[in-house]
Amino acid sequence: MVTSKVTKTVQSLGDYLKEQRVSAKLSLRQLADQAGVSNPYLSQIERGLRKPSAEVLQQIGKALRISAEQLYVRAGILSPEDGVGGSVELAVLGDTRLTERQKQSLLDVYSSFLALNSRDTESTGTTETTGPAETTESAAADHPEPTTTHDRASEPGADQD
Repeated sequence: MVTSKVTKTVQSLGDYLKEQRVSAKLSLRQLADQAGVSNPYLSQIERGLRKPSAEVLQQIGKALRISAEQLYVRAGILSPEDGVGGSVELAVLGDTRLTERQKQSLLDVYSSFLALNSRDTESTGTTETTGPAETTESAAADHPEPTTTHDRASEPGADQD
């Protein structure tokens, strides 16, 4: 069931954050202050009751001096197989022009495409790649511009001799 997987991920993230906080010898209040989040919110994250946004994870990672990418993997935002460098998820998460809601929407759509492609690959055994439907040259060859003969004399207002 998906819900239990998400719950386990959030709980393991909370456990991991608590472990990192304790090893850094920080109180809950100190980490909350350094990360710029409220003390109760951080407590809820550690107990697995809340799933933090990518931005909050980045702030917590900075305060704990651990990589945000590592926290994204723990939170289930990134897949460990994706690799850290150059992934779509990291590009979306790192784009400061997007709101948190927009980032999450993009990541959800991207994940659904990956799941769909994975399911299609399993059923057919092949991977379909999509690209431009036609190149400009082939489009022009298949769909030539209509040619018309233009008789200036037949235009309205043309001078007739």
